[in-house]
Amino acid sequence: MEKLLKEQVDSNIRVFVVWEPVLPTDLGAPSTFTLRRVSDLRASQYWDKKHMVSRLLGQRDPSSVVWDYVAVYQPGKLWDQAPPEPLYSHVPVIKGMSGATDTVRQLLASGSRSARVSKLIDTRKTGAA
Repeated sequence: MEKLLKEQVDSNIRVFVVWEPVLPTDLGAPSTFTLRRVSDLRASQYWDKKHMVSRLLGQRDPSSVVWDYVAVYQPGKLWDQAPPEPLYSHVPVIKGMSGATDTVRQLLASGSRSARVSKLIDTRKTGAA
């Protein structure tokens, strides 16, 4: 994610990183060290202890938690009762960043007002950013 932000300097890009407990070792919110993995000021990071975002994205039970997920949304689309359909999404994040980057580039080239990228990851992943 940090690489995408370094390559795409447009100030209208917004990234939302949602951290959630997935593994038994995920005892609390991510550390300052972990949060620094996405340090760009256009990124906002959230701790979702109760998996609220995962449920909105399709979690039905503990075995279907949505994590290690990247999505790009059309600018101006608001999350209401459910999230809008993403322009691009992929699991896991590390394998989906190329497609996410391409989608953001296309949005910026088309003159879209802003690009919103959401990244849902767990606190144990050290190489996903």
